[in-house]
Amino acid sequence: MKVSREQVALNRERIVETAARLFREKGYDGIGVADLMKSAGLTHGGFYGHFDSKEDLLAEAAAHALRKSVERWEGYLSAGPDVALEKIYDGYLNEQHRDHPELGCAVTALGPDVARLGPKARHAMTEGARSQMAILEQLMPGADAAEQRKQALANYAAMVGAIVLSRAVDDEALSLEVLAAVKDTLPG
Repeated sequence: MKVSREQVALNRERIVETAARLFREKGYDGIGVADLMKSAGLTHGGFYGHFDSKEDLLAEAAAHALRKSVERWEGYLSAGPDVALEKIYDGYLNEQHRDHPELGCAVTALGPDVARLGPKARHAMTEGARSQMAILEQLMPGADAAEQRKQALANYAAMVGAIVLSRAVDDEALSLEVLAAVKDTLPG
């Protein structure tokens, strides 16, 4: 039975959304193609009709997850810089984000995996991170664009690092302290 183009597109979207969640939750090596497809409600055999490789799917899934994050951050811009920054920081530097990588930032969940992969996955991560940093740049205080960019890069790195470190330590108090310290030191 032939599947319509519309159904093919819907299936691909379902695969990407499922992969975006599962790759962030389990890591690149923590889930195989068969289990990804099963979780998407599709057969393993259909995978290669949509993607050339698991790495290609990761690139698209990471881009998808980062696009969603950028859209959310862009929605905050109309509230003004102070409110937008507060919403970004509060939404990023919290226990929910720390404890649920499958729902959070693809950079914090997949950064080390992507660093070991090929150019397609790295490019997807670069573009997504660049878009997030561009939003922060618009919200930074500074005498000029160069200073705003510098602040945005430093703040983004601090946010990403805080989530990575807060997930890695086995001391709950230290984990929360890391999140609070970074949040308290970010301008905004």
